[in-house]
Amino acid sequence: MDFNFSEEQLQLQDAITRFVQGDYSFEQRRAVLGTAEGWSRDAWKGLADLGVLAMLVPEDQGGLGYGPIETQLALQATGPALLAEPLLTSGVIATALVRDFATEPARAELLGQLAAGERIVVVAHQEAAARGEVGFVETRVTAEGDGFVLNGAKAVVYHAAAADELIVSARASGASTDPAGVSLFRVPKDAAGLELRSYATIDGQRAAEVTLNQVKLPASARLGAEGAGLAAVERALDLGLAAVTAEAVGIMEATVNATGEYLKTRQQFGQPIGRFQALQHRMADMLLHLEQARSMSYLAAMDCQNADDDVRRKTLSAAKVTIGQACRYIAQQAVQLHGGMGMTDELVVSHWFKRLLAIELSFGDTDLHLQRFAELSQRAALKAAA
Repeated sequence: MDFNFSEEQLQLQDAITRFVQGDYSFEQRRAVLGTAEGWSRDAWKGLADLGVLAMLVPEDQGGLGYGPIETQLALQATGPALLAEPLLTSGVIATALVRDFATEPARAELLGQLAAGERIVVVAHQEAAARGEVGFVETRVTAEGDGFVLNGAKAVVYHAAAADELIVSARASGASTDPAGVSLFRVPKDAAGLELRSYATIDGQRAAEVTLNQVKLPASARLGAEGAGLAAVERALDLGLAAVTAEAVGIMEATVNATGEYLKTRQQFGQPIGRFQALQHRMADMLLHLEQARSMSYLAAMDCQNADDDVRRKTLSAAKVTIGQACRYIAQQAVQLHGGMGMTDELVVSHWFKRLLAIELSFGDTDLHLQRFAELSQRAALKAAA
């Protein structure tokens, strides 16, 4: 199997790296987070001009027609910059969902706007009682006249306040964990009955609690086939999970490099502390976790669109467990090796620490994916024995 990237893929990654290093420095990010919106429209336009927002949009819709590998390279390049913009939520997850599930004319309308950065769309699916389980939906939809009425709540919806519209999952029938009966709906941010309670998350980004109280929508608001929304959301979130593993690898690589440089310059007892064998062992362990995480991120990118649900989910759970363990170990070691200054707001290491902690908890934490991996492994063994 060839793990080398093409020249075009490497050029894309290099262009994104130069953009974030030149136009999204640590100090510029701090200024962005201090604004009322908490993200930069100029940076968003810059990403659109680079073609980053058009990666997953088909060529016949004005996009680049790229796939998970290019997405992985892009997120790995932007990772150390800690973008506050909705690249993952809108540029990856929502774009993939619209591309693969929406019907015309909504598909054509949205994809062109998403590719150009003219419209931000965020998927509002996760609910508080779900505890990371993607298949849990209690939000309800009922038919009313020639339209729909939505009631329910969504939790920790990243970049909801920045979105022009939300794609909301709602159940017309069945219990909260039934795989059927869930549809998706386009909900404008200014819709009557829609309430957003926005707040800053631990990693400096913005999320919101979304409440839907008698939100009335026209028949055209339904996105895709009726009752088939849950599987579509799961596939889009799987692509997002693979992408966030790449982001984590980018951050962890920057963290390891910064820590190594610090050990070379920090002096104790008349010599750099990097000469102490105990600290060298800890750096070696950090590198080991980083390379394991990188390998699993590659595997996640290659398998995140596998048509076999069990194979895809098992691979992604294995990747998320490995990435989650690496996030915690590398982040904790980096802070400890930097000493007390490792936790100060002025040092980028502390911000990388917070984002890695948020990544470990997102898309289902390590414990949830360990359990899912065990269940899927057992199911595969029973099938093989049958």
